[in-house]
Amino acid sequence: MQPVTAPFPALRLRRLRRTAALRELSRETRLAAGNLIWPVFLREGEGIEEPVASMPGVVRRSLDRAVAAAREAAALGIPALCLFPYTEPALRTPGCEEAWNPANLTNRAIRAIKREVPGLAVMTDVALDPYNALGHDGLVRDGVILNDETVAALVRMALVQAEAGADIIGPSDMMDGRIGAIRQALEAAGHHDVVLLSYAAKYASAFYGPFRDAVGATATLRGDKKTYQMNPANSDEALRLVARDLAEGADMVMVKPGMPYLDICARVKAAFGAPTCAYQVSGEYAMIRGAAERGWIDGERAMMESLLAFRRAGCDAILTYFAPAAARLLARGG
Repeated sequence: MQPVTAPFPALRLRRLRRTAALRELSRETRLAAGNLIWPVFLREGEGIEEPVASMPGVVRRSLDRAVAAAREAAALGIPALCLFPYTEPALRTPGCEEAWNPANLTNRAIRAIKREVPGLAVMTDVALDPYNALGHDGLVRDGVILNDETVAALVRMALVQAEAGADIIGPSDMMDGRIGAIRQALEAAGHHDVVLLSYAAKYASAFYGPFRDAVGATATLRGDKKTYQMNPANSDEALRLVARDLAEGADMVMVKPGMPYLDICARVKAAFGAPTCAYQVSGEYAMIRGAAERGWIDGERAMMESLLAFRRAGCDAILTYFAPAAARLLARGG
């Protein structure tokens, strides 16, 4: 579309910025609580909210507190939680067997939340890093991350999460072929309505550090994840990955991280029109919170501006640790 403009002074673009009412009438992009997904970290115990040092304001929650967070989310109009477990070190093994234990922490949390807040969508993470003694998203042999063997393990993991009642399965591992394998297994098991939200374009980023602290993977990780996560220099490759995952049965797709990759979000939405999500990852969150705590920026304004940027880039949903704070501010008309 070619814009049509009159010459100055017939056209004064500032006219539509003069008052709050005029700015609202000419607003192109809107943010609502319904665009937010709240990532929640889990841990064993009862009555526990354990701070994550590298993520100010974020805690690991015991199951009872996770259920309370689910109630809070529903009250705020946030449609979904995404669950990430802190797995006790004794349960982290080279074979990652705890990942498909029906009674593991994540699966117990799914059941508890769906029992108490049935209308809230529960999203899960499908990757082996919380359960892997070596900290990788896949199985490792002789220093090599195995693709096909990992896919088989991820299928087992996804199936027990679906059995537990997960609404949205989120494969974040970046193994080739896992979306098709998981979709086929879900269909065969009768889980026809479970949504697959593929982390289709997940980059090998420096912004994940605080998350790895939260799930306890920092100390265990050996090497890096560059053989399976994307090269930050690549853009066209992201479109190829999204196209593949949609063809294999993904219902929604994810770009991760978020703000450094808004160009990817915009390209994905424009190219495919599919429900497109972004993850405002732990490093992005920590930078904003850390600067705000030091008085270097206005934290609330920076939070809302960052979230609005995702919507402007075409994202339908945003995974963000700011979800409850942003939803409360939106409810007050912020």
